[in-house]
Amino acid sequence: MTQIAIALDLNRCVGCLACVVACKMENNVQIGSYWNKVLRVGPNGKFPDVEMYFLPVLCQHCDSPECTKVCPTGASHKRADGIVLIDKDKCIGCRYCAMACPYGVRYFNEEAGVVEKCTLCAHLVDKGQRPTCVEECTGNCRYFGDLDDPTSEISRKLNEAGKNVHTVADVGNHPSVKYILRKATWRSG
Repeated sequence: MTQIAIALDLNRCVGCLACVVACKMENNVQIGSYWNKVLRVGPNGKFPDVEMYFLPVLCQHCDSPECTKVCPTGASHKRADGIVLIDKDKCIGCRYCAMACPYGVRYFNEEAGVVEKCTLCAHLVDKGQRPTCVEECTGNCRYFGDLDDPTSEISRKLNEAGKNVHTVADVGNHPSVKYILRKATWRSG
C-alpha cells in the first residue's frame, strides 16, 4: 500500500517563505488565502539564550480526516494513497469541512464558491513529481514520499530522526504530516 506524506525538519526551516510563494503560484491560490503558511514561534528566553523556530502549517492529510466525515456531497475525500482532496465540481460551498478541520487550513474561495486547501500538489504527484513546496524549499527542510516504503526519502529521514518526530495535536484524526524537532535545540517558553 502507498501512504504519501510530507515531513518538515523545523531545525532546518529558515522562514524564507519560498514554499508559500511557490504554492500560491503553482496552485493559483487567491490573495488572502494560504494553502501553506509559515508561523514564527518565539522568540523565547533571554539574550543570549533565545530560542525561535519556524512552523510550516498545511493540510495534515489525516488518516481519519474530520473534513471528509461532514461533507454532505462527498467533495472532500481521501485518495487511496492518503492525499485528502476536494472535488470542486461537487463542492457546494457549505464550509462544513472548514469548520470541522481542527487545523484551520481550509479556505473559502469567494470567486469560485468552493473550499480549497493544500493538495500536496496531487497533479504533480500523479506525474511522479514532488510537490512544489518541496522542490522550492531553500532550507531543504521538506521531505516527501511514501511512508510505507522504507527506502523512500521521507522514511529514511524519519528513521534517522527517531524520537524527534512529532505531529501537531492529534485529536483522533492521526495527521500524516510529520515534524522533526530536535529537543536539544528547542526549549518550551
